[in-house]
Amino acid sequence: MRYPASEKLEIIRLVERSHLPVKRTLDKLGIPRTTFYRWYDLYQRGGPEALEDQSPRPSRVWNRIPDDMRQRIVDLALDVPELSPRELAVRFTDTEKYFVSEASVYRLLKSLDLITSPAFIVIKAADEFKDKTTAINQLWQTDFTYLKVIGWGWMYLSTILDDYSRYIIAAKLCATMKTSDVTDTLDLALQASGCDQAHVVHKPRLLSDNGSSYVSGELAEWLGTKKMGHVRGAPYHPQTQGKIERWHQTLKNAHLAGKLLLPGRPGSADRGIR
Repeated sequence: MRYPASEKLEIIRLVERSHLPVKRTLDKLGIPRTTFYRWYDLYQRGGPEALEDQSPRPSRVWNRIPDDMRQRIVDLALDVPELSPRELAVRFTDTEKYFVSEASVYRLLKSLDLITSPAFIVIKAADEFKDKTTAINQLWQTDFTYLKVIGWGWMYLSTILDDYSRYIIAAKLCATMKTSDVTDTLDLALQASGCDQAHVVHKPRLLSDNGSSYVSGELAEWLGTKKMGHVRGAPYHPQTQGKIERWHQTLKNAHLAGKLLLPGRPGSADRGIR
């Protein structure tokens, strides 16, 4: 129960004038001692005015995005309206070197009526690829998965899988899921496949989900220098990356079963990453 300042002052005066001990007086009034002594301390330090309730809201939000940064986010959203809040957050962090979250971007654009709910466009995914691969190194699937390494903790396995042959071209155990981890794994795949040495008409296209490391401008720039295309699966449709998702599941099942992982194709539990 909240008491106005006038009632707090009256309770303090009643206790001061009471012939009973403070504890018994407060028990009769139904006031906890900790509450009374907090009031009494405020009264002694600041007088009756100090007994007024203070607003529970902070005068300044510590993590509020500065106004100039908010305006830059809005300007970027107007320049590239096709980007989702998640993509805008990643693009803004890359270009401005100032971190903003997807939720912050969404709330800002929503408050200015620059976005409709929900915060994503529903895209109907096809049951299968329209143009299927017909040879190796046409399309590479990539994804991260979680692995717990005893003594190290949770790690992230970045994998490159050839869509046509389902061969694991490269894999890298990482401490993070940053764009640099993706490009490091791709460098390994280019070396292992020979695509960085032989002259090819078309470099492999990369197929990924919409994770922050895959939608970053840094990755787009890196792929551009390597002349590699990039296609991302429809949101909330992991079946698009079904081959690599299934491989990661096979890998974890084999690991839990204690089976030895040998180089080869992920066709059975006794085969593993190269």
